Amino acid sequence: MFIERFKLTVEQKAKPYAKYFYQEPAPCDPKQLAKMDNAIDPSQALPIDRMNDLLNPGYLECETGWCVMPDGSAFIANHSMFKGVTLDMLRWWFAWHSLDDLRYKIWWPKGHFHITVDEKSREKILDPSTPMNEKLWGMTHHVVESCDAPTENIYINFKSPEDMGFNMDRFDHKTMAAFGGCGVSQMINPPPGAPNHKGSAAMLHFCREVEGGVEMRSRFWIGKKILNKKPIHCLPGGVKLPFFVAKCLARHNVMEYANLARLIPAIYPEQGPRMED
Repeated sequence: MFIERFKLTVEQKAKPYAKYFYQEPAPCDPKQLAKMDNAIDPSQALPIDRMNDLLNPGYLECETGWCVMPDGSAFIANHSMFKGVTLDMLRWWFAWHSLDDLRYKIWWPKGHFHITVDEKSREKILDPSTPMNEKLWGMTHHVVESCDAPTENIYINFKSPEDMGFNMDRFDHKTMAAFGGCGVSQMINPPPGAPNHKGSAAMLHFCREVEGGVEMRSRFWIGKKILNKKPIHCLPGGVKLPFFVAKCLARHNVMEYANLARLIPAIYPEQGPRMED
């Protein structure tokens, strides 16, 4: 069953973008990946209640790294460059890829296996009257993926920047975009002895225009969620996440977004900005 996830059906092979599934993954910056080898000091992490610091000019103390926080939650940061890409191209991608398994697979063929949205969300995405930057808001992606660890079922509920908690007086939709929300994950067929509870996380990919393209500043707060625009700690008292949870996702994020940064400039002229095949 696991091996089958690395194969395409006859119908998928016939799609015009199937060719991207068979490409060798784009190389990521080895220095960037090496930064994920060891944990940063938690004092360098961006607390979730300071998310609006991402709106400040310049950069924060940690743009790439991970750690387990004193409260037991985990933090991940990653910085990705998308050369020759616009914010509208990224907005298109985050809506378009959710409509078909193959679109999710070509993002990261080594670990992305499945994606679905419900019919109401599909109708919203396909509705030309829905602004591109709003197609993602309020919908849930069910994805099946592996971050070089046991395969997981993950449900990601995407939120608008306002519902994520951003100060909208400072958020400029012309030069910024935020793809974020809250997720719940659970391992499929965990190894013997491994806990198999559902875990919560808040995720954010904050993007802004830079010379030559767009930069994506990703942040994950594992063990947190956002409710009514406010962050909430989700771990039971005394629970501390193991380091490998953050490290595996951090390394995965570097690799999958390096591949996406190569994919979007190639596929958008072929498929965008339409939604259907």
